[in-house]
Amino acid sequence: MAAASRLPRTAGPTAAQQPERSAVATLLAQIARLRGSLEAVRRETVAAAGDAEAAELRWQRALCDLAARQLDFLTVQLGQLREGHPVERHGEGGDGRAGRSGGGPRGETGADPGQRARPRVGSAEWHLPSDEVDWSDDLYDIFGRDPGSGPLSLDDLPSWFDPADQPRLAAMVTDCLVDGRPIDGEFRIRRPDGAARTLHVVGEPVLDAGGATESMWTVVRDVTELHRGRQAVQESESVLQRERHFAHAERRIARELHESVLPPWHGAVHLPAGDPGALTVAGHHFPAAADTPVSGVWYDALPLPGGRTLLGVGDVAGRGVPAAAGMTMLVGALRGMALGGTAPGALLGGVNELLEVSAQPVLVGTVCCRYDAADRTLRWARAAHPPPLLFRGGAGRALAAPDGVLLGATADTSYEQVSEPLHAGDVVLLHTAGLGARGPEPARERLFALAPRFAAAPGAQDCLRAVVEEFGGGRRGDDACVLVAQVTG
Repeated sequence: MAAASRLPRTAGPTAAQQPERSAVATLLAQIARLRGSLEAVRRETVAAAGDAEAAELRWQRALCDLAARQLDFLTVQLGQLREGHPVERHGEGGDGRAGRSGGGPRGETGADPGQRARPRVGSAEWHLPSDEVDWSDDLYDIFGRDPGSGPLSLDDLPSWFDPADQPRLAAMVTDCLVDGRPIDGEFRIRRPDGAARTLHVVGEPVLDAGGATESMWTVVRDVTELHRGRQAVQESESVLQRERHFAHAERRIARELHESVLPPWHGAVHLPAGDPGALTVAGHHFPAAADTPVSGVWYDALPLPGGRTLLGVGDVAGRGVPAAAGMTMLVGALRGMALGGTAPGALLGGVNELLEVSAQPVLVGTVCCRYDAADRTLRWARAAHPPPLLFRGGAGRALAAPDGVLLGATADTSYEQVSEPLHAGDVVLLHTAGLGARGPEPARERLFALAPRFAAAPGAQDCLRAVVEEFGGGRRGDDACVLVAQVTG
């Protein structure tokens, strides 16, 4: 093993490297350097062997091959760790405790801390002319076999292996002895103590001077924990893929459910249609980033009997399917009660009672308005939500907000309703709290700055376009909705 001593020591990252490379990247670079050095040792071993390989040189070459495979697997695991894939860390032993091994007559580490850990690599050579078999002490430990019983012959060896692996082992041994092919494979055994182990076996035939097979030598490595680590990585990958699939499906369902509740019209609409004192209405949903679950924000505009129009925006607490489902229930209840003639204050009170008896309680912030074209009056109430903004004559202001707690927060509560007379050309803007990146107050100031553009805009759609230009850029962390209504006539 003299060549192995020439393996260079791999230095850790210098202080200058630390800010530039992560710890995992540094480990990967060190493994790459070690892999190259290991290959250099193997080449030196092959060159030193010449025409007649000594047993020690064959042993060293086999260890180099096994070490290279382990480094390759470790590189894959570290690469997955760097990419964020979950990798479960297993201990050296079958019971999951670091540094512990499963039971065995020679290598077991248990209550006696003085016992050495079970060896992981052993060797064997079967001499064909003399039927002699040489086993290393480590190989007895790997198999859990009493050295007093002697090594296993080639005839007895397969019986120790899993029945499913025996045909493959027999084929490899036959190919090695008859055709001179190397052995390289993983096999399962059952030790006398009942422990199942996985062994990686590599071997070659040893030829005599006449070219006939004289013996077969093998190097056996216990790769049980390495195999379990591979299985853990594969299982983690499968779980991660399933979780990603479910998360994607849930986001898609929630988004489709959310979109089905928003008004189907695009552009501005005239509500109620044909009424000279009615409104032109335009709305917009600002979606969050694609990887963010949809929230429960909505906007709504619905023509009501008697020349009235329902306007509203709101936000159901939470994200994903529960929030979208809660939003669906809430908007349906608002529309139904409004069509029945319920005024905004009483409407919010009724929805609050509905949420109290709902099997899936939710918290909701909303502002609900009813515009009456006959007297151009906006009657509205709110539940812990930013009030409507009124733009008139190139200036904007927030309407004085009545009291109102979150829907679903407490029972037996009432919601105050207030009125605001409107003039021809007035613009009323409703928005959810997440419109601005820093909360409703900064968003409100930015909206007020758009007042001159609103005054010059010919309709609600042009006002909405100005809002989208102001707030639509960049990656959003939350959904938001805006509804713009302009009084016509």
